[in-house]
Amino acid sequence: MKTSTRRRALAITAVTALSGIALLSGCAGSPSASSSEGETEVAYLSSSSANTWLSASGKAMQEEAKKAGIKITEFDAKFEPGKSVKQIQDVVASKKYKGIIIATSDGPGAIPALQKAMDAGIKVVILNQVVGEKLDTADPQVPGFSASVLAPPKGTGERLGKLALKACDGLEECKVVYMYGLKGTPFDTAVRDGFDSTITGNSKIKVVADTEGGFLGTAEPRKAVQDVLQSNPNFDVFVAAGDQQVRGAQLALGDAGKPAVKTIGVGASEPALKGISEGTWFGDVAGVPADEGRAALNAMVKAIKENKDSGGIDVVDDLPDGGLITKENVAKFTAQWAG
Repeated sequence: MKTSTRRRALAITAVTALSGIALLSGCAGSPSASSSEGETEVAYLSSSSANTWLSASGKAMQEEAKKAGIKITEFDAKFEPGKSVKQIQDVVASKKYKGIIIATSDGPGAIPALQKAMDAGIKVVILNQVVGEKLDTADPQVPGFSASVLAPPKGTGERLGKLALKACDGLEECKVVYMYGLKGTPFDTAVRDGFDSTITGNSKIKVVADTEGGFLGTAEPRKAVQDVLQSNPNFDVFVAAGDQQVRGAQLALGDAGKPAVKTIGVGASEPALKGISEGTWFGDVAGVPADEGRAALNAMVKAIKENKDSGGIDVVDDLPDGGLITKENVAKFTAQWAG
């Protein structure tokens, strides 16, 4: 069993795209033209290129790729179930890539295709999303994976639950609305399980509604909260699996004249930290997408050039105060993505 590697995540502002690095769009599902002779190519399979978190990870990879002389080609799964599996197959068939860095919402469904990639000699690093059945560990769950770089989603949910307990403190009854990102995915299921396990036993807290807001912008979560308000016009706390949903929820709550609802998200984005500082956003679970990207690329370089594995890397593990952000400690954190 691989030992989990603990890497201290330094809060560093998300990097901007650097010239000279080829992070190419694979939106059509096909790779770019052949690289120059001798160049090492790595495929970055993203759940969604439009997702601002994964974009921040991708930009950070560019910085590390430049140092290592690696060319990255990005493939965009657009959050479409099963699409990353087809992209893995395309990468293997091309016979041009030395490695795959993958952030997939397909979870265990991607394992057979990734196994074939490894059988073909391609190194595999998991990024951000669990690929396996265990949702409480960062450790690689398939023999042969070179590294797994992520915050275990069940732990993220537990942190959300701890912040909800803080938000509900002092209330005789605390009504909570919970928003999934993509309900039914391994990530969201694990986050909710962690959240529920933490608030269970507190009889004052009642989840009066749950809904889904996606991970792309504010329009979907805004509409979802507007719908919730029709049947549950009065609640105290809004909890979401991502900062994007909180931003949309705050727009809906503002429209409804309910700015006093305490909001809690995940990611430590620029809007989250600003809102927490100003008192318009109650709390957040810290996230460091740029650090994730750097750690994933460095693990890939180690795998390709030294044939060494890096094990599990939880970049949130050593953040201040367990990664729980409130107004009292927000100054300790720096945003790595736009939210």
